[in-house]
Amino acid sequence: MKLLRSSSVLLALILSAGVSAQNLIGYSAGEIKDYMRKNHKTMNFQSMIYNKDFKYLKYTDRNDTQTLLFFLSADSVCRSVRSVCDRSLRDQKIMELDEKYRRSGENVWTETRQGKKYIIELKDDEWSFNVTIRPND
Repeated sequence: MKLLRSSSVLLALILSAGVSAQNLIGYSAGEIKDYMRKNHKTMNFQSMIYNKDFKYLKYTDRNDTQTLLFFLSADSVCRSVRSVCDRSLRDQKIMELDEKYRRSGENVWTETRQGKKYIIELKDDEWSFNVTIRPND
């Protein structure tokens, strides 16, 4: 029984490690890389993407169930964060969002940090869902 309980706790920790919705808006690209390396070892840095519309850091988990995108300004400061997740993680993600942020509507949460307000929004797609964190301008 004790082994089963320990296994369940370990499984929950492993699953939650890769699905954290963290507001890193205002962090530089280097600070994001340091934060991810120290706090989310299950997430792998894929690349820094530059195209005509966006500049972002991309991370994926080992199981390809979650992708994190940190959208950057021209001077490489995080402007918004998007997490794209497999639908199987939806209930767990909602519990996490309810714990971390204040619910302000259906699939919408808010956070106030250092006097700035942020919107956290969950949107469903056919095979996945995404969570976007952005300033509330």
